Amino acid sequence: MERAERLWPDGPRYRYDEQCFPPSTDSFLLGSFAAPRRGERVCDLGAGTGLLGLLLLAREPALTVTGLELSPDACELAARTAAANGLTDRLVTLPCDLRERSQLPAAGSFDLAVSNPPYFPAGGGRTAAGSRGTARSELTCTMEQLCAAASYLLRSGGHFCLVYRPERLAELMETLRRYRLEPKTLRFVQKNGTSAPSLVLLECRRGGKPGLSVEPPLLLRLPDGSESPDVRRAYFRDKE
Repeated sequence: MERAERLWPDGPRYRYDEQCFPPSTDSFLLGSFAAPRRGERVCDLGAGTGLLGLLLLAREPALTVTGLELSPDACELAARTAAANGLTDRLVTLPCDLRERSQLPAAGSFDLAVSNPPYFPAGGGRTAAGSRGTARSELTCTMEQLCAAASYLLRSGGHFCLVYRPERLAELMETLRRYRLEPKTLRFVQKNGTSAPSLVLLECRRGGKPGLSVEPPLLLRLPDGSESPDVRRAYFRDKE
């Protein structure tokens, strides 16, 4: 069922299918982590209905964001979201199969690529039916294909920011480096100070030199159970 809501009071309006692309914590965290610069050309790989692009533009309005998405229905919802927020000149979502180079925009045409990709390999036991399965599992785009697309689309020195599962981190970093995407900044996400990481945020540079900075973990909750400052910033509850 289609829904439309503001992402926060007085924030942008977002349209989505509640069975496939509801607003998720990982997208909000990635939107805060990516930190785009004024004037950058941004590509959202596997954009869904455009949430991540919307979050990036809320932080830095002077961007152009191009979403690439396989589902025509998701592209339509993303277009309606852009129109509802007066962003059709800065937020465009194109129907695109990331596996097909002929469908991709020109090589090297972006400064920043972002992605909240499927975390689970196909056949890994966590595959749902329909669009939800495509969004969660590598049914239509593998980790290898995602990294290949990001490397192709980024200019030399461009950045790739993504959120992933920590249990696949070694595989992810090996794949990224194979496509000349050098991991530069890593931050684990934990529920609290004693829990194991549930997500990892990673920033890479195309053609970058080796050297990885590991930031302090991002805690979702403080010891008293309240939201951490990082979460409040990610959800625009506190002004930066």
